[in-house]
Amino acid sequence: MKKTAFVILGAVIVSAAVGGLAGWSINRYSDGRSADAMYYAAAGDGDVAVRDTMPKAGTHFTAYQADQYPDLTYAAENAVKAVVNIESVREVQYGGGRSYDPFFDFFGIPYGYGEPQTREQRAGGSGVIISADGYIVTNNHVVEDATKLKVKLNDGRLFDAELVGTDPTTDIALIKIDSEDLPTLPFGNSDDLRLGEWVLAIGSPFDLQSTITAGIVSAKARDLGVIPNEARIESFIQTDAAVNPGNSGGALVNTRGELVGINTVIKSSTGSYVGYSFAVPETIVRKVVVDLKEYGVVQRAMLGVSYRPIDQTFIEQMGEETGIKTPGGLYVASVEEGSAASEAGIRKGDIIVAIDGAKTDDSSTMMEKMAQHRPNDKVKITLMRDGNKKEVVAVLKNKVGKNEMMTRDMVDVAAVLGGKFADAGKKICDKLEIRGGVQVVSVMRGGLLERARVREGFIITHINDRQITSVSDMQRMTDSVESIDGIYPDGRAASYVIVQ
Repeated sequence: MKKTAFVILGAVIVSAAVGGLAGWSINRYSDGRSADAMYYAAAGDGDVAVRDTMPKAGTHFTAYQADQYPDLTYAAENAVKAVVNIESVREVQYGGGRSYDPFFDFFGIPYGYGEPQTREQRAGGSGVIISADGYIVTNNHVVEDATKLKVKLNDGRLFDAELVGTDPTTDIALIKIDSEDLPTLPFGNSDDLRLGEWVLAIGSPFDLQSTITAGIVSAKARDLGVIPNEARIESFIQTDAAVNPGNSGGALVNTRGELVGINTVIKSSTGSYVGYSFAVPETIVRKVVVDLKEYGVVQRAMLGVSYRPIDQTFIEQMGEETGIKTPGGLYVASVEEGSAASEAGIRKGDIIVAIDGAKTDDSSTMMEKMAQHRPNDKVKITLMRDGNKKEVVAVLKNKVGKNEMMTRDMVDVAAVLGGKFADAGKKICDKLEIRGGVQVVSVMRGGLLERARVREGFIITHINDRQITSVSDMQRMTDSVESIDGIYPDGRAASYVIVQ
């Protein structure tokens, strides 16, 4: 090992020596004129022919034509002014539980319990100013559970920020600072992005503010399954621009200096950049921030179908049963009664091939297109039925099956409860003699289930004394949760009253 290190060191020393000699040779003739002029002066007229045969700098490269190559300086120098650093401060509890006193412990005398302590935990991220009066878009995971938010501008100014709203399903959040005449980043159009197109990632990786990296669009409509929400919407732009912790919430910018995405995810086994990064596309970001600003809640439009992408796996598993032999489109597995799809005449077994003219060959494209709409929007759906192409128009509904907009007072019950859920199967329903229910698959931190100490496996049969037989029943609820009733798999019934 030492011998190898020595050989490498020797190579470095030799290289340094050669480099030093070359530098001395050039500087030896330098007195303010060019190296070429110095060569002529030293060589004399008789050696001109020898000089002309030597290679000239740049002869190994093609001619530079500015209009044929992307110039990223305009986009970088303008966009960086609108990208900010966000410091998120969270209060976390630690300690508590039974304190230790050796005197009382020796004699077996009961003693007190220590009080839990709180401390501030700080984390960094990025954000993008989208309006001159201080609205900033970032990631939900950057600001989640924050008790204080501080924003540092590119010019060094520091502001306190308030949370306007969040959307965990897309991992987007909107915050605001109290200022005017701020530099902004205009929205571009992520639908227009082409594979191989140059993009810039701007943010604060490792707390290094105003860092710019470049790459190309490697893929579109990636569904990674990484957003920790049951109703997640993922259709990421994949790039090879270097993104690291701290870049979250920062800008993905095209060569015109327009916002085309919010950098969100790193696909890595180390937690740092290893080749690819992912951004929420502008089409989703724009819709979410407008909803949060205007309504205080994101407006979700529902078609009311369950579907499967028709790929090779689908053909192998269901090709014989369905008669489908060619990949492409989305197979409609079921249609909810009374839904937008049902009223538009969509049936089980139809193949959705396009929405508003955009091809739908995968789930992520379908999710992205639906995420751009609000309740009562009309969409044109192209589908195949029995080998024939058919077009229908669907009027989209909200999650409770109505065409009206949702309000801030309406509650997303599944999100408030804080867990993952599944329909209770027939076997367990028959065993417990219940008509149906929603089983708690897992309990998430900070939700009502954790606060009420509901354990995994619990089957919810009533919320606010209203019967719940399926996940769909629960999703249609919009009232604040006041009570939960149900039964555990061992037959023990339990009721929980929620104290707000």
